[in-house]
Amino acid sequence: MSNLFQQRKESVIAEYEQLVALKNEPVLPGNGIYERYKHPVVTAAHTPVFWRYDLSPETNPYFMERFGINCTFNSGAIKWQGKYILVVRVEGNDRKSFFAIAESPNGIDHFRFWDHPITLPETSDPDTNVYDMRLTQHADGWIYGVFCSERKDPNAPAGDLSAATAAAGIARTKDLINWERLPDLKSKSQQRNVVLHPEFVNGNYAFYTRPQDGFIDTGSGGGIGWGLVDDITHAEVKDEKIINFRHYHTITEVKNGEGPHPIKTSKGWLHLAHGVRNTAAGLRYVLYLYMTDLQDPATLIAEPAGHFIAPQGTGIDGSERVGDVSNVVFSNGWIADDDGKVYIYYASSDTRMHVAVSSIDRLVDYCFNTAPDGYRSATSMQTLNKLINKNLK
Repeated sequence: MSNLFQQRKESVIAEYEQLVALKNEPVLPGNGIYERYKHPVVTAAHTPVFWRYDLSPETNPYFMERFGINCTFNSGAIKWQGKYILVVRVEGNDRKSFFAIAESPNGIDHFRFWDHPITLPETSDPDTNVYDMRLTQHADGWIYGVFCSERKDPNAPAGDLSAATAAAGIARTKDLINWERLPDLKSKSQQRNVVLHPEFVNGNYAFYTRPQDGFIDTGSGGGIGWGLVDDITHAEVKDEKIINFRHYHTITEVKNGEGPHPIKTSKGWLHLAHGVRNTAAGLRYVLYLYMTDLQDPATLIAEPAGHFIAPQGTGIDGSERVGDVSNVVFSNGWIADDDGKVYIYYASSDTRMHVAVSSIDRLVDYCFNTAPDGYRSATSMQTLNKLINKNLK
């Protein structure tokens, strides 16, 4: 074994172990709604060394990376057998994404990937790319993963290698190891950001959808939709209604979409979603909260104005605002613990995963006691003056 191989191997493994063992700490005092944490919880460097390197000196004498990992982001989340589990979107240097499980004992640090990524079966029409899995532990006893299935648009003009179609892929498991692939969700439009509600609604499965005219452009799609399905093994949304609308000159002006499945609380269903608006520097993605009725999850009952989490300059491996796709935060996973603590897992700039920690009580208070959007500068000023006058009395 050459000295170069051994030196590089020891150095790379030591750096990996130091990163995985890094203790995370909250960034205080914060805003009172949640606490961000100083370090990202999962990065490309968290992927196992034996994924990225051939460990044989005979076939890799320079100890080069043989399978490059570009980023780890947009993770589904679930509490499983006492562990905090992220189903991470791992993107290789080849631009293809796959799903892999990272596990933590406490939800804020020491995340380690399982040895092998998830083996996801294909349908008769193979996906080109899969990503952004939402996990739902459903009342029927299965854990469902709903994700975006991307394929090249068969109707694209000759020479157009960017036109794509999006569908909601569905898989299910009972052990997070063996997955059964079901047919993709059928609907009248292309679908991304589809989420399965955790309970039956009038005996049906219920989906949060995001109808859109094209792969990127929402077009006439008015926001976050709602549709019922009678058979999950041949899921088809025939009637779809918008329950959370896009609005002009707001954080959801360009598009919005459901994050993870909502959390059931005594005051209603608590939702985490993302909103997108245009800026001079391109699209800006932020997160926001809203609540729907406990008995009728399709009825909006509270929605604070503005963003809940936006990209900002924290973290050891660079600003949240910088990465593969800059100025973006996105979430499709959170975990509500039995004690009411909520772990919100969000990606920054399509590059790395972070955590913010809050509680159900705090998030519900935020939803009901933060003013809704009045859609005009004058109403924003009225809201602010009301608070100022109250505080100056």
